[in-house]
Amino acid sequence: MKRKHKKYSKPKRPFDKTRIAEEAQIKKDFGLKNKKEIWKAEAQIKKIREKAKKLISADSNEQKVLFNGLKKIGFKIESIGDILSLDKKDYLKRRLQTLVLTKKLATTPKSARQLIVHKKVLVNKRIINIPSYIVPLELEDKISLKKKIKTEKNK
Repeated sequence: MKRKHKKYSKPKRPFDKTRIAEEAQIKKDFGLKNKKEIWKAEAQIKKIREKAKKLISADSNEQKVLFNGLKKIGFKIESIGDILSLDKKDYLKRRLQTLVLTKKLATTPKSARQLIVHKKVLVNKRIINIPSYIVPLELEDKISLKKKIKTEKNK
């Protein structure tokens, strides 16, 4: 069995007042379950930035591969400077939970999360019950709610 490793790291200063306030606001705005989800987003952005830093001196073909991959996810990127300026909020905006809310399929971030967890949201006609699913740009317009099927009772 493969050993699971953490996909994030905790903050170095656990009682930093400004960070706690900022994270609380992000948690409220995006309807996150806990701050661990913010830390995971930070870790993903950190990975993307590290890839970009390694490709600064590389040829343009390798850079274009990275640019195209990030454009498919939905980031608006034209240069390595754009990648280095990415923020955790940019990443959180690409989550299924946030996109369900922005498409007005749910009224609040919490209700969007509940719809997803209760398997009421379809992406490309497939049920996805993971609120942190990063929706590719091509599937963004294929997000819909599951239709209710009424069955008639025979007497």
